[in-house]
Amino acid sequence: MSPSEWKYDATPGIEQFCTTLWNVVLLEGEAGSPRAAEALEQLCRTYWYPLYAYLRRLSYGPQDAQNLTEDFFARLRGKNVGATADRRNGKFRSFLLASPNHFLAYEKDRVNEARHAGSPMPISIEGRDAENRYLQEPLPDLSPDRIFERQWALAVLERALTRLREEYGRAGNTRHFTVLKKFLTSDADDKALGRVAEELNASAGSIAATVHRMRQRYRELVRAEIADTVAGTGDIDDETRWLAAALS
Repeated sequence: MSPSEWKYDATPGIEQFCTTLWNVVLLEGEAGSPRAAEALEQLCRTYWYPLYAYLRRLSYGPQDAQNLTEDFFARLRGKNVGATADRRNGKFRSFLLASPNHFLAYEKDRVNEARHAGSPMPISIEGRDAENRYLQEPLPDLSPDRIFERQWALAVLERALTRLREEYGRAGNTRHFTVLKKFLTSDADDKALGRVAEELNASAGSIAATVHRMRQRYRELVRAEIADTVAGTGDIDDETRWLAAALS
């Protein structure tokens, strides 16, 4: 599946996602809510890699990038994010991209400060896996900010795909998902559908209908992931269009 082939397609009914993870952080973080802390941790665990890639693009070595990423998120989780984030900019992506520069300005000579006693446990990163991923991905001549944005968009798609795979697995349709996922972002002609139908012992018509439902559900899950990173439903369409542009 080629992420660059993902297309923006507004899907109705997103109002069910109005209570988003980032919204919980903004609204409940000031009160030290456990729910806000859990929401922030979930966001950090999902979106740590774009920051790692950003730091590598800033010419930090693999070990420094790993340490700084872990320590940044540990410090972030120890702060009152709800009180410090600018609610006029209701996107976790924008908040996260702006924050490391402040962190680096004050902490580049104290990489391990976030590991001191009393700090939250850092988001653990497998350094070798992170670096292998960084080295294997095509990195055109993009700025650190653009690298961050592209990796953020890819993380959204990856998380949506994982959720779709899990849904098909729970329904006992893992094989269908594995065979049909290649059609999520590319058109399937009659010949291709016929081959897949034969492989799955089904009619071409039923396979075409399944692919249509998979695509629709995938778009819904992409929007659901986006919804969790913005403060309200009014930002979802803008962020979805931004994601499509970031992958173009």
